[in-house]
Amino acid sequence: MRLLCTVRNCQQPLERDERVVACTRGHSFDVARSGYVNLLQPQDRKSSEPGDSAEVVGARRSLFEKGTADLHVAAMVALLRESEAKTLLDVGCGDGWYTDRLRRELQLEAEGIDISIAAIDRAAKSYPECQWVVANADRWLPYEAESFDLVASITSRMNGAEFRRVLRPGGQLLVVLTASDDLVELREAIGGERQERDRVERTIETFAPWFKLTRRERAATTLPLERNAINQLLLSTYRGARTRERERIADLESLEVTLSRDLLIFE
Repeated sequence: MRLLCTVRNCQQPLERDERVVACTRGHSFDVARSGYVNLLQPQDRKSSEPGDSAEVVGARRSLFEKGTADLHVAAMVALLRESEAKTLLDVGCGDGWYTDRLRRELQLEAEGIDISIAAIDRAAKSYPECQWVVANADRWLPYEAESFDLVASITSRMNGAEFRRVLRPGGQLLVVLTASDDLVELREAIGGERQERDRVERTIETFAPWFKLTRRERAATTLPLERNAINQLLLSTYRGARTRERERIADLESLEVTLSRDLLIFE
């Protein structure tokens, strides 16, 4: 899959030459020592270090290694097992854990894109079999049209027009959402009430101009988590930055937590 130049008004194909990728107009981007390509432009970032920090990336990886997402991956693989896809783009891929699991389970050629340098650097070091790119997927995907058979957005970006552009005819889109009952026990411990918010119908409407829903499943499990894992879980969500919420569960030694995802397949 050929990358495109992200310099404003360029979008020319990029060719790789040793440690550099460059277009015919002379715009070039270094290939990092770990193997990823940073195509992020100054106008595409709102801070000097956009996306997840190294601390958040590490906390999420630690949870993955505890098996907290194994059921979710198995459900994704089951939904896609009959697919004829050969190529995957994981948009908002984080540290690449899901990307590589899907690659291995489904025998795919895989690429991942994320705005976080910390996340992509870890992905490149952990999974050199894939190609990794730093870019702002909310604005534009730096790939030629009809490059992929499968696009995945796993609790991540929702750029329907770009997903459609880079998918080949007949391609599939996998969207994974945090389900309404996800972390309901933790949210109750923090806020005192079991609020549930369903995102499925809104997501279907979001993608309706470009895709039709073909399958829908829920994958949920409840796991006992100790204090350290609870803190990692809190850090890996938006709540992790809120001191008052960390203080509310400071004395919590363990908790049975629901980990739940809604899986949607679009064509």
